[in-house]
This record gives sequence, C-alpha cells and structure tokens, in this order.
Amino acid sequence: RFHGEGYQEGYAEGSHAGMAEGRRHGALHGARMGSEIGSYLGFALTWHCLLQKCTDEKNSKRIRALDSLIGMIQKFPYEDPTYDKLQEDLEKIRGKFKQVCSMLNIQSDFRIGTERSSLTF
Repeated sequence: RFHGEGYQEGYAEGSHAGMAEGRRHGALHGARMGSEIGSYLGFALTWHCLLQKCTDEKNSKRIRALDSLIGMIQKFPYEDPTYDKLQEDLEKIRGKFKQVCSMLNIQSDFRIGTERSSLTF
C-alpha cells in the first residue's frame, strides 16, 4: 500500500516539475530563436534599403538574395511549435543569411550572450 501511494505521489510531483521545466526550456529556446530570426530580418531589411539606391548588376544580385532571405523569414511558421520542418527551415534561413553576408563581404557570426550587448563594426 505504501509503495503504491509513494509511487502515485512521486509521479504527480514529477509530472508537475517536468511540465514547469519543459515550459521554461521552451520559452528560453523560443526566445533565442525569435531573437536570431529577428536580427536576420532587421539585417536584411536594412541592407535592402541601402542597396536600392545603386542599380548595377552586382547590387541587383545582392537585392535578389536579400529578397529571398526576407521571403523565407516571412514564411517561417512562428506560431506552430508542432511544425515538423522547423529546424530544417531554420537551417535554410541560416544558410541564406551566410550567403548574403558573403555577397556583402560581411562576417556572419551571430551570437546571443548574457554578458554585455554591443554592436561592433
């Protein structure tokens, strides 16, 4: 009897603790992903505006790549955590971002840190 009661109490406590831990982990992971994708979108929109003034062939290729990156980000399923290709689409966005950075001759190191936040150029 005591074994059964202890098991039930332990199971209930473990389920409650697991849900809380899972919620915290999901919120943290989602915030990191949102921050990463948001920075990619801000980067792409800024460079798109900067490059629209120049109309040579090199810049038109850059603009097309930026348009592609912006489109990928806008189609990303933010509100569907059960989307089965979430990681695959995120990797495609990261790859496109690196391609755009290469075309713009910019380093593509994105870091999220808790130390200090600063922009360096």
